[in-house]
Parts: sequence; C-alpha cells; structure tokens
Amino acid sequence: MASFASILALLVLASLAQASAGARRLTSLVQQPAELLTYHNGAVLHGDIPISVMWYGAFSPSQKAIISDFLLSLTPTSRTQPLAPSVPQWWGTIDRLYLSKAGNKKKTTVVVASQVSDEECSLGKSLKMSQVSGLAAKAGPKKGGIAVVFTAEDVAVEGFCMSRCGSHWSNSKSGTAYIWVGNAAKQCPGQCAWPFHQPLYGPQTPPLVAPNGDVGADGMVINLARMVAGAVTNPFGDGFYQGPKSAPLEAATACPGVYAKGSYPGYAGDLKVDPSTGASYNANGVGGRKHLLPALFDPATSTCSTLV
Repeated sequence: MASFASILALLVLASLAQASAGARRLTSLVQQPAELLTYHNGAVLHGDIPISVMWYGAFSPSQKAIISDFLLSLTPTSRTQPLAPSVPQWWGTIDRLYLSKAGNKKKTTVVVASQVSDEECSLGKSLKMSQVSGLAAKAGPKKGGIAVVFTAEDVAVEGFCMSRCGSHWSNSKSGTAYIWVGNAAKQCPGQCAWPFHQPLYGPQTPPLVAPNGDVGADGMVINLARMVAGAVTNPFGDGFYQGPKSAPLEAATACPGVYAKGSYPGYAGDLKVDPSTGASYNANGVGGRKHLLPALFDPATSTCSTLV
C-alpha cells in the first residue's frame, strides 16, 4: 500500500498541473483524468503568425540556437523538412485537431519576424509579471502574432518555480498573444526541466539525457511548446479549453507528463533514443536538431495524441 507521503506527493503534483488563464502552472508528472475539452466559439490565431522574440538576460549562442531552431522547425521550408517524427507534424496536429475545427481552412504557418536582446537586464533580475508584459511589448509584436519573452537562468520572475514554468496572455484589442518562458536550469530544474532532471516530487526515475545537451534550454523548448499550443488555440480565453475559464486546461497542459505512448506517472513514455548521444526525443527539427515535445489532447477521442 502506498505511504501517506507518496500519496500526498501525487496530490501535490496533480494540483500543480492546473492552469489559469493568465499563468500556466508547473507541469505534473501525473496524468490527469480525461475530461471534455471543447471549443467555446472564440477567436484562435491562424494564417501566418509572426513571432517576435525578446531575450532577457545572458543566453549563450548555443541556447539561442536550440530555442530558435524549434521555432523555425514549426513550419520549415520545403528544403529543410525534417524526418518523421517531426516538429512540423506536431504543429500539424494543432492545425488538424484545433484550428481547422474553428473554421480555419488555410494551413497555419509560423514566421520568426524579429529578435531583440536585453543582455544587461535593464529592469533588474527580479521581475514582476507586469514588467514581463512590458518586455513583451518591447519585442515589437505584430497584429495576429505572438510576442515571446525568454528569461535567463539567473532571472527570477514572479511565480516562477512556485506556480508556473511559463505563461501566456493576450491583448484582445491588438489581437496579439504573449508568452513568457524562463530558464529553470539553476532555479528549479526538478520542476520545470523534467524529464531532463530528477523530479522534485513523485516517482524518482532517472533523468533523461537532453537532446541538445542543455537541460535549461531543452526544458524551455518543452514549456515553449506548451505555451505556443495554448496561445494559438486559446489566445483570448474563449477558444479551446476544459475546466473553468479562470483555470483552464488547454491543448498541451491537458496532457501533463505525457510525451510518448506507454507513459505513466514519472515515466515520459517510450521515446526515441539517439544512439550516438543517448539523448531522448520524440521530434526531429531543422538542421538535424532533436526535441522533446508534449503530447496534445485530442478533443474528439479525449486521449493524449503523441508523435511516437
């Protein structure tokens, strides 16, 4: 019989998996029961989606390349199409399961429109979410697009590690969505970089080898993928979600801890393994890059759809 401590840990993980409209909670290692995720007839992002990026703090060229390559992999050119299973296949699942159901017939594409940096941390290294919103505005967001703020491993953000690994919110007047994702390598890798780090709670399975050799940046890709999925399918709080509007579960956050078939609490699933590095992944990206992406909830079957 499970001990009281282990049961309590699982309950804590389940509670951390809940999401709110303004902040996505920490990822749980516990799969949530299938619930009804429905379309609430609101707007979704579609067509050509420009992404504007703000790098806040010190990121190495390698870290920027890992994250940028993921964004470029969402809709690569015909010459850079990666092998299956791939990042564009994952993105196509969002198009198929969500955006087409909202009446969008044209394929949705993502373009990295601009990138700016604030390496000196002009607002300091302890930010409130209102300041993060200001940084998103400085990224130069385009109408119908997404502004993304990445914070470095030594930058503390309000609620980071305690209640969230990333957030997405929006401005309905401008038709713009915003995303923030932090580098958790030094602050809370066991919460926001699992399964590339020993989990803080729950079953203590060995960590996986990060596909690009950087626990912080590879963990950011996972959380960025979750936020992009939510920002596109539920940008203004009235799109696709399940549960109360004040604490919704969305396309990716409705499948916490699931990355491949065969997953269970504390086990990410039967992932692919790179024989040369031992790294675990489930999606190929541009330039031979590999990534680990979260499962997406399929509203039609109430199951978590995975690439492998």
